[in-house]
Amino acid sequence: MTGTTYPELAAAQACLRLLHTARAALDGPVTAQTAALLAVPIQDADEALRRAGLAGNEAELLNRIYDLAPHAPTPLSADAAHPPADTPAPAPAPRREGSLR
Repeated sequence: MTGTTYPELAAAQACLRLLHTARAALDGPVTAQTAALLAVPIQDADEALRRAGLAGNEAELLNRIYDLAPHAPTPLSADAAHPPADTPAPAPAPRREGSLR
């Protein structure tokens, strides 16, 4: 997380909590109680964004959220990425009945 300050990290985490809460709340039927479930996470995210100076700066906020994601695996070495030409290709997986592949 290069260059991410604690307030930015807290804002990104608050936004992710809001996202997960919204997904859970909107997964079922939407009722009057749905808005009540989202009120606190929305307030938390708004306050965290304001403290971090990210309110209204969606591009920078998304950069901070991406900083929370696990890093991509290290690329394979050239040898592992390109096996010798005489190595047979793996056989395709057998197709099962009802499979979309």
